[in-house]
Amino acid sequence: MKESLKLSLSQKMQQRLSPLQMRFVRLLEMSGPEIEDEVRRELDDNPALGIADNEESVSHDDSFNESAEEMQLADYRDEDDIPSYRLEANNHSRDDSYFEPTAVAEESSLNEALLSQLSETDISPLDYKIAGYVIGNIDDNGYLTRTLVQILDDLAINAGIDIDMEHLRAVVRRVRALDPPGVCAFDLRDCLALQLKRLEPTPARKTALEIVEHYFDLFSLKHFDRLASMLGLDKDQLKDAVEVIRSLNPKPGSAVGDSEADVKSRHIIPDFIVETDGDSLTLTLVNNIPDLAIEKSFVSDGAGFIDGESARGRKEAESFIYRKKEDATEFIGLLKLRQQTLYRVMSAIVKLQHDFFMSDDDSSLRPMILKDVARETGYDLSVISRATAGKYVATPGGIYPLKFFFNERVGVDDEASSREILAAIRELVESEDPQHPLSDDTLMKLLAEKGYEIARRTVAKYRERIGIPVARLRKKI
Repeated sequence: MKESLKLSLSQKMQQRLSPLQMRFVRLLEMSGPEIEDEVRRELDDNPALGIADNEESVSHDDSFNESAEEMQLADYRDEDDIPSYRLEANNHSRDDSYFEPTAVAEESSLNEALLSQLSETDISPLDYKIAGYVIGNIDDNGYLTRTLVQILDDLAINAGIDIDMEHLRAVVRRVRALDPPGVCAFDLRDCLALQLKRLEPTPARKTALEIVEHYFDLFSLKHFDRLASMLGLDKDQLKDAVEVIRSLNPKPGSAVGDSEADVKSRHIIPDFIVETDGDSLTLTLVNNIPDLAIEKSFVSDGAGFIDGESARGRKEAESFIYRKKEDATEFIGLLKLRQQTLYRVMSAIVKLQHDFFMSDDDSSLRPMILKDVARETGYDLSVISRATAGKYVATPGGIYPLKFFFNERVGVDDEASSREILAAIRELVESEDPQHPLSDDTLMKLLAEKGYEIARRTVAKYRERIGIPVARLRKKI
């Protein structure tokens, strides 16, 4: 067999995004805080980019520029009448008692809080070091993430501390006695038991502790009839014990470390605001980006920069100025295009979901997918997806992610949206008998009576989506 080489021609079409399109896509995906950081970064990196001066900066001789301090000094006839304390830097007399502002320390983390409590006890330096290692293995919820055997090995290998298991258990007991109650637990059952042991002894607390320590599986499965039978309790006694358990905190560590700064950092900054005025809606694009413009020194191609330069230096300077100016012009254009795209996409969503924005009722959400918004705006589906990713809108009823408004139709010819079905399921569950919760089959039949013809497994899928457990776990005494 002889091998031969052949040449063949073929045509293939490919679509590739240009560098400019790639940059626009990246800007479109950014959230409000991210785009603000990007603008600040671009202002620092590109000398040709500056903030537009929208206010007239013409100075007049009759302008008022006196400070409050100068106004107070003007009340005196001459400098000899001015008290000495008025001329001091702190503007207070020596006899005055005034408040010095001090920085307020942020609330400590869980680990810091536990170590701080330990330092106030009569613990030995060695035990304090061991306790610090144990506390370092406690997660934010207050649970110990490693077993005692693993911690014992870690102490010997990493810290060079060779102790026996009994010594380690004694230190762990000291940590478990700290606040908040339930911290340093091995699992949920242990956490609840630790908290119950710290409560005031009552019959209900005693029963609750027995349930947690010996019948936790039955309790977690809500087999209340079997619990009452095995413990010899009536309905009211069991109900009191269960209420005590439900009052406990399954994540004790989460109550520590939520400083004001942490809370503020979790706040959502909306990208849009929709306001209602009678039957009309007003859409506002939240824009915290300053107006950008080309720096004045670059407008005339930087003539002042290249005077007196050699021919080679002049050419390099001209190339630098041209490149930076083009980058700045391109960035300004992309920002404007981003704002226009976001506003058009949100305008289409407001138009399609007009009833919801007027009522803030989930059941009024109509079926809407990316194609519906694309049909209104003329944009590609990928543009719609990127424009709505990570963006939020503030309405009189709250703040919603834009993805909240997208929901499919339940059936091909059905005008009911999945949100409408979710609201109907939630309403049925909220009104059910807690002692005889509705099964998925029963929910399916009740939904059919309301006009929603969906399968039982679809009911189960929607029920799980809104975080509603199965009927057995919803049962109450």
